Amino acid sequence: MTGSAAAAARALGDDALVLAQRLGEWAGNAPVLEEDVALTNIALDLLGQARTLLSLTGDEDELAFLREEHEFRNVQLVEQSGGDFAGTIARQLYFSVYQELLYAGLAAAPSGALAPLAAKAVKEVAYHRDHAEQWTLRLGDGTEESHRRMQRALDGLWRYTGELFAPLDGLDVELPALREPWLERVTAVVRRATLTVPQGPDHVPWSAGAGRQGVHTEPFGRLLAEMQYLHRAHPGATW
Repeated sequence: MTGSAAAAARALGDDALVLAQRLGEWAGNAPVLEEDVALTNIALDLLGQARTLLSLTGDEDELAFLREEHEFRNVQLVEQSGGDFAGTIARQLYFSVYQELLYAGLAAAPSGALAPLAAKAVKEVAYHRDHAEQWTLRLGDGTEESHRRMQRALDGLWRYTGELFAPLDGLDVELPALREPWLERVTAVVRRATLTVPQGPDHVPWSAGAGRQGVHTEPFGRLLAEMQYLHRAHPGATW
């Protein structure tokens, strides 16, 4: 795969790879054992998507472990640490609703190069979205403390959602067209959870919008250092 299609596949692969790394941070640290397994499984699904997408454009290991920070093209939302469990759920809600709409659109374009991947991945992502929705409802309509933290997480990550719908050359889906259905779905879940949909800027350049150009936020450097350390310290190592 070459040209703009390859660039788009790499960007989507970077989204999945970076979010998989973020979710992997919960392995052994989730609030309950069942959630430990659930978040790890979601991370593995995303890692599988990343491997497929990146391998379309080059060597998956080199692309994951040997690129510099400015060479990654993921949106800034997926690199955010989220803060606490509520932050993880808010990030997952925003991203999984977007990703389900995206993959459904790609799967509906049978002549597209990414259609086979999308047709498989959309089923996985539907589970990711449902998982995020159920936890949003539980936290929002739970205790006063869980409600407060969930609202704080939704508000804090809102500024990173506008970048999801910036045009991306090489895709068979017009990303700006996904904005309205995404907002409708997210709003429905947030209101059911007795929470408030955030207001204010969500796509101004200072807050989010340059991840696709290789500009990343401060937390990304630490995440990348941890992800790449072993491969860089022991080049060519095998089990």
